[in-house]
Amino acid sequence: MKNFLLQLFTWWHGQTFGTRFFTWRKGVFVGEDEAGNRYYTERNGRRRWVIYKGEVDASAIPPGWHGWMHHRVDEAPSDEDYYPKRWQRPHRPNMTGTAMAYRPAGSILRPEHTPAEQTDYKAWTPGD
Repeated sequence: MKNFLLQLFTWWHGQTFGTRFFTWRKGVFVGEDEAGNRYYTERNGRRRWVIYKGEVDASAIPPGWHGWMHHRVDEAPSDEDYYPKRWQRPHRPNMTGTAMAYRPAGSILRPEHTPAEQTDYKAWTPGD
């Protein structure tokens, strides 16, 4: 019942009924990545889409599938012997808004924030 309601009212939990119907009607299964995301294309090959396993996160598409999704390559990684390049890193989820988010030097949210007296600049005031 929970999955039914999630598909009926939300789009960020996998797929909606419209996507499910379109996939059933016109979709051709192409492959699945290591995270469980499933990739489809239309019979004529013009449209390509993904049905995420779990919560929708566009950054969760691996590099090989990303190239196929954006029509940069014609062969899907499942159709060829695709191996990630040495410089391609494994997926890390987007950590924005969490304690693990990137905070550059000088950020007030950084745990080792430097006090105002130790800054390397002096703020301008009209009397200076």
